[in-house]
Amino acid sequence: ASEIGNISDRRIYLALEGNSPGVPKLLMNDTGINSGYMILQYTTAALASENKGLCFPSSADSIPTSLGQEDHVSMGSIGGRKALQVIENVEKILAIELLTAAQAFEFRKPLKSGLYLEEVHNAVREQVQFA
Repeated sequence: ASEIGNISDRRIYLALEGNSPGVPKLLMNDTGINSGYMILQYTTAALASENKGLCFPSSADSIPTSLGQEDHVSMGSIGGRKALQVIENVEKILAIELLTAAQAFEFRKPLKSGLYLEEVHNAVREQVQFA
């Protein structure tokens, strides 16, 4: 799951570079003092980086418990909590990628995409307007 977040973050970064025909840098026509979608990419980079730390094996930090009766503890519950946090972080990263894609999509008009992508785009735009 963590790697999905990394890949998504890289796609967001590439969308902001302004190297796609018709799509401006930072996904804004006029940036000036407006940083465009740059802060969103900061967020995804931070979440992707956090996920790398969360993926460190919990079992590497075992501590004896039960008055020494259990000298190696799997820390499975900690691993489970960390896995849930990674999933939550990836959900946020993917949501930001969806917003980024919707913004870039606007600059490609009047070109159209497939029916399903048009529907997804319209659903996003019902919640979040073009910036």
